[in-house]
Amino acid sequence: MMRSDSNGSTDSFPSCSSADLTPTSLPSGEYEIFLSFRGLDVRKTFADHLYTSLVRSKFRTFRDEEELEKGGTIGPSLIRAITESKIYIPIMTQNYASSKWCLQELAKMVDCWKSGGGAKGQHIILPVFLFVDPRDVRHTESGSYKEAFEQHSQKHDPETVLEWKEALQEVGRMKGYHVTESDGHGSIIDKILTEVELHLGANYTLVTDELVGIDSRVDEVVGLLNLDSSTSEKIIGIHGMGGLGKTTLAKAVYDKVSTKFERCYFLENIRDTLSEKNGVSILQNKIISGILRKDFNEAKNASDGIRIIRDRVCRHKLLIVLDDVDEKFQFDEVLGKLNNFSMDSRFLITTRDARGLELLRECKMFELQEMSPDHSLTLFNKNAFGAEFPPEDYAILSNEFVQAAAGLPLYIKVIGSLLFRMDKIFWEEKLEEFKKISPTKVQERLKISYTELTYNEKQIFLDIACYFIGSYKIEPMRMWSDCDFYPESTIRYLTQRSLIKLQRSEVKGDDINTFQMHNHVRDLGRAIVREENNQNPYKRSRIWSNKDAIDMLKHKKGTDCVEVLTVDMEGEDLILTNKELEKLTRLRYLSVSNARLAGDFKDVLPNLRWLRLHSCDSVPTGLYLNKLVDLELVDCSVRDGWKGWNELKVAHKLKAVTLERCFHLKKVPDFSDCGDLEFLNFDGCRNMHGEVDIGNFKSLRFLMISNTKITKIKGEIGRLLNLKYLIASNSSLKEVPAGISKLSSLKWLSLTLTDPYKLDFTEMLPASLTILLISNDTQKSCPDTSLENLQRLPNLSNLINLSVLFLMDVGIGEILGLGELKMLEYLVIERASRIVHLDGLENLVLLQTLKVEGCRILRKLPSLIALTRLQLLWIKDCPLVTEIHGVGQHWESLSDLRVVGCSALTGLDALHSMVKLEYLVLEGPELTERVLSSLSIITKLVKLGLWHMSRRQFPDLSNLKNLSELSLSFCEELIEVPGLDTLESMEYLYLNGCQSIRKVPDLSGLKKLKTLDVEGCIQLKEVGGLERLESLEELNMSGCESIEKLPNLSGLKKLRKLLLKGCIQLKEVNGLEGLELTVFEARKRIKGKYVMKSFARHGKQLLTSRSKFSGLFHSFTSLH
Repeated sequence: MMRSDSNGSTDSFPSCSSADLTPTSLPSGEYEIFLSFRGLDVRKTFADHLYTSLVRSKFRTFRDEEELEKGGTIGPSLIRAITESKIYIPIMTQNYASSKWCLQELAKMVDCWKSGGGAKGQHIILPVFLFVDPRDVRHTESGSYKEAFEQHSQKHDPETVLEWKEALQEVGRMKGYHVTESDGHGSIIDKILTEVELHLGANYTLVTDELVGIDSRVDEVVGLLNLDSSTSEKIIGIHGMGGLGKTTLAKAVYDKVSTKFERCYFLENIRDTLSEKNGVSILQNKIISGILRKDFNEAKNASDGIRIIRDRVCRHKLLIVLDDVDEKFQFDEVLGKLNNFSMDSRFLITTRDARGLELLRECKMFELQEMSPDHSLTLFNKNAFGAEFPPEDYAILSNEFVQAAAGLPLYIKVIGSLLFRMDKIFWEEKLEEFKKISPTKVQERLKISYTELTYNEKQIFLDIACYFIGSYKIEPMRMWSDCDFYPESTIRYLTQRSLIKLQRSEVKGDDINTFQMHNHVRDLGRAIVREENNQNPYKRSRIWSNKDAIDMLKHKKGTDCVEVLTVDMEGEDLILTNKELEKLTRLRYLSVSNARLAGDFKDVLPNLRWLRLHSCDSVPTGLYLNKLVDLELVDCSVRDGWKGWNELKVAHKLKAVTLERCFHLKKVPDFSDCGDLEFLNFDGCRNMHGEVDIGNFKSLRFLMISNTKITKIKGEIGRLLNLKYLIASNSSLKEVPAGISKLSSLKWLSLTLTDPYKLDFTEMLPASLTILLISNDTQKSCPDTSLENLQRLPNLSNLINLSVLFLMDVGIGEILGLGELKMLEYLVIERASRIVHLDGLENLVLLQTLKVEGCRILRKLPSLIALTRLQLLWIKDCPLVTEIHGVGQHWESLSDLRVVGCSALTGLDALHSMVKLEYLVLEGPELTERVLSSLSIITKLVKLGLWHMSRRQFPDLSNLKNLSELSLSFCEELIEVPGLDTLESMEYLYLNGCQSIRKVPDLSGLKKLKTLDVEGCIQLKEVGGLERLESLEELNMSGCESIEKLPNLSGLKKLRKLLLKGCIQLKEVNGLEGLELTVFEARKRIKGKYVMKSFARHGKQLLTSRSKFSGLFHSFTSLH
């Protein structure tokens, strides 16, 4: 709190004011935090910033005259403010000890702290040492506090002075925040705020409308999807005005039904993407990447994308959500013809305007209505009070807000969040303001919340709205911190106000959460930027329109208004020079893609904090780098001789360097002059070799050298106490970095070593680890020698936080401490050639995924009976394992069980309790016999593989109504599969290698069947109903030596692959003239007069080459 000296100013303590009213549901204590500081030192700087941040985060913070009336004494009012507060924050400065009032406050704080239990008690002291050494605070006989106490000794009694000294000594010994002249206030305040929140808890409730009144709507949409039958009506359109929660409903439906599809993808912000240059191709590449589950960027134009989607995507049973389309959206232009897709695929489309969807005949419409009054009130209460019911004295006001919100969840959440913990006067003012704006004017109503933001909060809000939706939180944080926007507290506040969301990643870690924002809120932010200058876009603070950006650069119309700029120059003939950028003097963020840059950029962009260059064939030199904090070069043609490496030596603020896939780089650049580096990423620089020296980077938090030829991490890595991520997968490291045990903040460690003899940990791993991935380069795997313990892992028993453990291609003999990893959820051990046992595995009761593969001398697994949370269990290619105990007992969560290549295994326990089992793959007669009796019970099976089974007849399968894939490969004695013809959900059927089967029953009822593989069925003479399999895309009858004729195949319009190699009795194939075959293999003498014509028309090559016999796992590819 602010206190003046005795030099004429009042030193009085005010009494309590009742001006700050709070809802009755809040805690009774008036203050949570007591802020103490000497006003002349920090009143207008650090203390103000800290106080403002605390208050805006809704922590009730005591300061000075704003809270207490002047004229009081050091009586009940001040004592109550201190005793009621949970946290004390004294800001110790050079002159703090010269104020007796500050010392009296500090003595009272320490007294309360001690009487409340000290360090583990009910009061907490978080001292800030602002430009003062903590040792001077402890030692009042010397240093900056000596003179102050000489004066106090003359004016006050010895006992009082001693009490003050002891209080300073106590606080000086505490762990606090030491702020030097070079430290930024913003980062320190963010850390304080984080610790305060840790102790007090977040003063807000993140509530989404998923929790209120959505279940019935989800059920309605799921009903419209008609998942139990094939239908031509594959599209469901959700339409309604903005702010009703269409995206939220689509996500809820997606989450509920996605497991019923082979591949799923949720595509957001389509309206925005289509407005970009090459927007259709961008969407197509996103869809293809999402469905194929790998990066894909080969669709260069719309027709190219449609062709790739048809050939590589349509064959799957898909669920695709297309979120936020407008009336201009044309399904055919983006995805091609609807009938190219499987009859079981479904599309969910959200839109504000139903007109575009009404043109699709195969579309069912669902109009999303406003929330009911009851649900609206519940949602409002949860956001405004953190409870389902309001305090009694706020009930009327709450109902009035809900009535004015007109059933729009977005309004309700944003306005409720704005009102949280505000007094009645504020409520009443905002209600009047809210009522004056028509419910149809969405942005104007939302703007009420925007106007309450501070300058810093507005800057970050607008940055996210224009650029960073979908970006990782960590990415723009460094720029914002350097601009003194206080990003941690600001993001927390924007989240509290429901203006942004942080979407959590599957991997634990706040840094890799992503920013999300409702479309209406995004549109509000962009409209606010446009209003900065409605006529001239070049005089706005942010330019995100690629057209505007290119026009500005082409005509050299840049202004000093522009702070943030992104531009994609693909297809443009403009070469960027300093002339195009010289007027952008306030630019702090520049992102350029696919550009040619030339010349010297000397002295341009003096305020640049973040430079992103993607796919640029040259990199500028001469840039003003004094303020640069983030440099990102991806897929750029930068070379070792680039002059910029030397220029970066003046970039003393540089905190992050990303050099991804810069293939021309052969040496590790020297960043030794950039001592504040926090983030260093060389991922994919495949020709970069040598050593990376991290010795000078004490602040480093992230280091990635994956997919490089870097052989060593040089320097005292143990000094990097802030390092959280050390990722060196697929790298060329020769040995484990020394000092790794000292990395007390490390959460993610991924190492691939090239020398199998050097996977030798001589130190314990840090207890902070949550993810550990260790592997050898498979090109230099362990030699087959008799050496014991060729490689060693340390004892892992101290890794109490570890949730993920991957060990691949390692020669370790055992995993010490495995049983102590109580938090482990994922355990994958692949090709651990020397491991004999897995002692302790039985103790991992939280385990969800267990994969053990290629452990050639592993003999036994412990009992798994206690692992009741297992969802996936794979045991593969462990030929010496003789038993697996406990499988199936109380395993109600298991959905995926595969045991293959375990030739010594004699059996599994019964599977009766596996009620959720959807995927089951077993190999060998001993295993398969055990489960056959359970098949009638495991009715949720979707995919079933039983290989090398020694049975003539299979149990009746007619009760497996959900079965979509069946593989009975190499069951050489099998002659019959009862009930096969009743499996209407079947899509993939593999009977390859079943040498005794003579006839496949009538399959005409299998309307969804896409793949039929009977390769090597040497006695097979007939496949019933083959000509009526309208969905069939692939037919493999190679090696069916007894087949003499086939029915006319002209009805198989979707057939693309036909394999008939080795059908020595087959004389002709009829009905191929209308088929668009892409692969055809057959005997050279086979007759089929339309075969050559069909291939000539489609430009395909007729294949008569020898068919490749696929292995077991390849014959069941969709399970992998």
